[in-house]
Amino acid sequence: MLEGDEDDDVEMETVTATETELLVETRRDLHRHPELGFQEFRTAGIVAERLRAAGYQVQTGIAETGVVGTLHGGAGTGPTLLLRADMDALPIAEECAHDFTSTHAGVMHACGHDAHVAVGLAVAERLGRSRAEWGGTVKYMFQPAEEGLGGALGMIEAGVLEGVDAALGLHVWLGLPSGVVGVVGGPQMAGAGEFEVVIRGKGGHGAIPHETVDAVLIASHCVVALQSVVSRNVSPLEAAVVTVAAFHAGSAHNVIAETATLKGTVRAFNPAVTKELPDRVERVISGVCAAMGASYEFHYRPEAPPTVNDAPMAEIVRREAVRIVGEERVRTDPDVRTMAAEDFGEVLARVPGCYFFVGGRNEERGILHPHHSPRFDLCESCMPVAVDVLHAATRAYLAGGTTG
Repeated sequence: MLEGDEDDDVEMETVTATETELLVETRRDLHRHPELGFQEFRTAGIVAERLRAAGYQVQTGIAETGVVGTLHGGAGTGPTLLLRADMDALPIAEECAHDFTSTHAGVMHACGHDAHVAVGLAVAERLGRSRAEWGGTVKYMFQPAEEGLGGALGMIEAGVLEGVDAALGLHVWLGLPSGVVGVVGGPQMAGAGEFEVVIRGKGGHGAIPHETVDAVLIASHCVVALQSVVSRNVSPLEAAVVTVAAFHAGSAHNVIAETATLKGTVRAFNPAVTKELPDRVERVISGVCAAMGASYEFHYRPEAPPTVNDAPMAEIVRREAVRIVGEERVRTDPDVRTMAAEDFGEVLARVPGCYFFVGGRNEERGILHPHHSPRFDLCESCMPVAVDVLHAATRAYLAGGTTG
């Protein structure tokens, strides 16, 4: 316990050597056996078994492979807090050389969800051991299919938020050094959606361009024109991104393509801006195509709303993190935020809560490749910090922790 904290309501507990050994063992086992969204059968089985052993009432098969463990504290009634860990891996072939590399070809934990499950189980088990000391209810949500497949929404539609008063979650984050905690009140991660545009012109011989409607040229103008959406349609006081990430057209050097396909993403912190961006994108494409004699098809799929933290809940996390790692290792500045998206935003759109980062980067060891990279890895020293902070914030909330 840090000096000056002796009178705090919740005594600080730190991860033991035994807990750390199990954390690493669990994370590496899950890393060896990654499972894609809605296919997390082995992972869900491990989760359910350990939650039952810790005294939780367990529901399985929620939104296909989701697991929920419910535990009532023994120190009286109180609020219900939802904790969340996501379980799915990505369709990426791993290029790391460690001795727990994925054994599933073309699938790897390239975003840290293996660590999220390991941390979640450690927190759940610690709460189970101490249940006589706290009141209220913990509902632990082990979620499938976070990676763009709607797992959070599926669990919400299955009723996981019934009776929930608040929610907490975390992400190990390579944007921060290992063990550094990042948390802000307000938007922590962006809302996002994906678009696909098929532009249809008139193909022909490359030597006779005047008899064609060149889909490649038109699509190129669309890519350039779309750069004006953020710079001229979004307030400079707001943050937004429009990215065209894929451009597919043509098949030969002397044939003008009849069709071209663009794929991209839109992102913003402000829910209103997130909602407006698809219409802005389509308006630009419509105008360019009309001016150049082409038709188009526009498809848009929302992925996740912004992940917006409740200020009092974020303050509980910040305060407990300072107690655990010190003021100098807790960041609350705007650069902690990211335009990456996370479907925990679906939860925070419905109940107050906080989603925070625990850094996992270690440049000295070469652990610096970004999330979704085939060389992604994390410094496992971040996991005990994640356990301590999430557990402390949980106990503080259940004890009536408030700002101040």
